[in-house]
Amino acid sequence: MALDVGTTESGFCLMQEQTYMPLRFGKISNEELLGIVKTEEYGKLVYEAFASYGMAVGQSTIKSIEWNGRFIQCAVDRGISVFPIFRKDEKINLCGSMKAKDANIRQALIDRFAKHDFKNGKGTKDEPDWFFGFRADVWSSYAIGITYLDLNKGEE
Repeated sequence: MALDVGTTESGFCLMQEQTYMPLRFGKISNEELLGIVKTEEYGKLVYEAFASYGMAVGQSTIKSIEWNGRFIQCAVDRGISVFPIFRKDEKINLCGSMKAKDANIRQALIDRFAKHDFKNGKGTKDEPDWFFGFRADVWSSYAIGITYLDLNKGEE
């Protein structure tokens, strides 16, 4: 289970560890996601860790950090292992550059996993591709999960 935590809504992606296939995903309210983290069957919780680079943070960042802590605590209380992934690690793992932006990360995922829709990776309702149904922060949560799996391949 990979999370991209926001102030009121968060992206999540539950994925199959061996194939990286997204099984369940969405951008939903934090309250709803808290229920999923408390009850869903998953082996690990991976989240994008907040990093300070010397700049002041705003109220929205603090609110997201609070939610991150709530999700982490729910997983820990269930005995589920929790792993942080930093944004810089996603950029390097998926794009090979710290200068990568969201669009670069999304395109790297499409290039790697799309089967026939190489423009947006989603396909159509009649011919869905790997990322059919992805929107907003789901992309980021998936990138977090992929980075964790890539960096820890063979260590399990």
